[in-house]
Amino acid sequence: MTVRFHGSPATHLTLPALEALGLPHASTTRHCPGVAHPAEPVSPIGRETAAVLAPHGLDFTRVAYLRQAHGATVRRVEAGGNGGEGDVLLTTAPRVPLAIFTADCLTVVVYDPPGGRLALAHVGWRGTVKGAARTAVDALAREGARPADLHAAIFPSIGPCCYEVDRPVMEPLRAAFPDRWEAWVTSARPGKWRLDLWAANEFQLTTAGVRADRIANPRLCTGCRTDLFFSYRKEGSRGRLVTVAALPAVTEDSP
Repeated sequence: MTVRFHGSPATHLTLPALEALGLPHASTTRHCPGVAHPAEPVSPIGRETAAVLAPHGLDFTRVAYLRQAHGATVRRVEAGGNGGEGDVLLTTAPRVPLAIFTADCLTVVVYDPPGGRLALAHVGWRGTVKGAARTAVDALAREGARPADLHAAIFPSIGPCCYEVDRPVMEPLRAAFPDRWEAWVTSARPGKWRLDLWAANEFQLTTAGVRADRIANPRLCTGCRTDLFFSYRKEGSRGRLVTVAALPAVTEDSP
């Protein structure tokens, strides 16, 4: 099983690969109430969402989030609240949930179990071009993590089956990855291509040193599954999904 759904209808999901590591986390579906756009100074996660996800060990009185800007700026946080403008959240503080908001973009979670370090990245095509996933790994490495020790996960997002792009996307991608970009695209029709952001970001993670067998990707497409997820591309939806993860509490048995 690559995904575990919770609720009926499913309000959120967790990944068994991250559960096995003891990482508190959850990612909402469109059936989970109470998720808003990130805004200062009010938390975008409402009481209803917090109540639904609380059984997963997530304390939403301490949640940290960003004014997401489709870039690769890293914000290091040790407490909750708005961490400023950026697209990569990093913490070494236990029990501080990091939240990323999407409606087709990828949420990439990168976890360092032995070092107690965690990063979450918001990645669309612009973030892919700017290397946000690799930046998350590099930021953890600067904190002392060994990339070979890291585990990563890519949460539900738009897949190559549904993500059609044109030259204003293709040209920056070609410039950023001249030797690789063709592996991630297929021709759809004249002047249009289908782009595989999953493969592009898995490539960034592995080239940064993450082992391929430690990248969990359920390959759930938000465009295909509008019964479960919001998709800006497919429905112009203003709804948002949120993916949240937090370092586990430190215990006396922790190294």
